[in-house]
Amino acid sequence: MPRLFTGLEIPPDVAQSLSVLRGGLPGARWVDPENYHVTLRFIGDVDDIVAHEVASMLGRVRRGAFELRIEDLTSFGGRKPRTIVATLGPAQALIELQAEHERLMQRVGLAPEGRKFTPHVSLARLRDTSSRRVADYLALRAPFRSRAFNVSRFVLFSSRASVGGGPYVVEAAYPLAA
Repeated sequence: MPRLFTGLEIPPDVAQSLSVLRGGLPGARWVDPENYHVTLRFIGDVDDIVAHEVASMLGRVRRGAFELRIEDLTSFGGRKPRTIVATLGPAQALIELQAEHERLMQRVGLAPEGRKFTPHVSLARLRDTSSRRVADYLALRAPFRSRAFNVSRFVLFSSRASVGGGPYVVEAAYPLAA
């Protein structure tokens, strides 16, 4: 039973610039740079029939390419931080693409995503890391801004249950019009 999600790949040079941020935070499990991505829609563990239906539905998406930029670093989890993330700058095309993925997955019969979409790249998962240490880490490294990069496709990723995320495999790629 594959575990699936849709997402955007991070270009290797942007991933490399993010990877320099690794380290210096006790309790952090760092995501490998080759696994950096932006999740558009988590699908979950599905059987092969649903997986094929998902892949077919995604083939119907007709959208144009667009640009993104990493705008800053922050943490998710409030007073009990659980993840260090790089956030993306506002992009209407990204919001519309994610909303279309949400609609298509509901047509396949998946439950609606319960969380608000917050475009980001997970850099580290945290365990028993104090909010003070996270604040200190971010103060030394933020603000962080990448070059703008072109998004010319989205992908259907699969993963296996693991600690820290990954490895992720591209099961199918869907081009965005130039």
